[in-house]
Amino acid sequence: MSRLRRFFGTPDAIAGAFVLALLVAMALAAPLLFPSDPQAIAGPALLPPFQDWSLPLGTDRLGRDVLAELFHGARTSLAVGLAAAAAALLIGAVVGTLAGFAGGLIDEVLMRITDAFQTVPSFLLALAFVSIVGPSLGVVVAAIALGAWTGPARVARAEVLSIRERDYVAGARVIGMHPLEIAFREVLPNALPPVLALSSVIVAAAILTEAALSFLGLGDPNRVTWGGMIAEGRAVLRTAPFLSIVPGIALVLTVLGVYLAGEGVVESTAVRRSLL
Repeated sequence: MSRLRRFFGTPDAIAGAFVLALLVAMALAAPLLFPSDPQAIAGPALLPPFQDWSLPLGTDRLGRDVLAELFHGARTSLAVGLAAAAAALLIGAVVGTLAGFAGGLIDEVLMRITDAFQTVPSFLLALAFVSIVGPSLGVVVAAIALGAWTGPARVARAEVLSIRERDYVAGARVIGMHPLEIAFREVLPNALPPVLALSSVIVAAAILTEAALSFLGLGDPNRVTWGGMIAEGRAVLRTAPFLSIVPGIALVLTVLGVYLAGEGVVESTAVRRSLL
């Protein structure tokens, strides 16, 4: 049985993959279906959904197309989630590998730094970082990665500690390979699978954090975000609740899809290991 068939053999994975495929399709189709500025005025303000089929989800307080904003917001969520997860996994893998392979003082210093970052809630760290540096997409990604790398670092360290004493690592030392080459060429690739299993959790958390920052007015002002749409609709929640409900549903479904897809990966991997 192939790995792909095992993955799609779980209901969680099928549901998660469907939602993620829809999100990717929205992100890719946004500039094709809505090539103009999504923040431009497209019709009368606060037009309810399904009243005008050229504006199927209506308009916001300024007359902007809600459907166009929803599609372009998917691009922002996907970009932030993937970029923040990649940065957090990279930092965590490097720190964990160095700490686990070197041991001694290096391990102690790096783990104390990790502990220090873990004492501060990741959202508060991101909030403080963006408030100080200033809101932009790159800053938001860096702020989220800054609070998310500690988990991958600890997992990577634990895996490296179990791998570094194996025979092929000892053989690499005997033939004179540089310690860093051994760590990142021989040890790290074998320690990566458990680290990568955290990617779905980090992506989901990154999307939620970006939405929360945008809701508080700390997102990139030049980009449409689902959190910003929810905040925009808050002022007219009683008269036009759809302005907050539509992006809110999209946000919940996206996070749920990422989580279910991650669970599918974990389950398919567990099945594979049980068969070995």
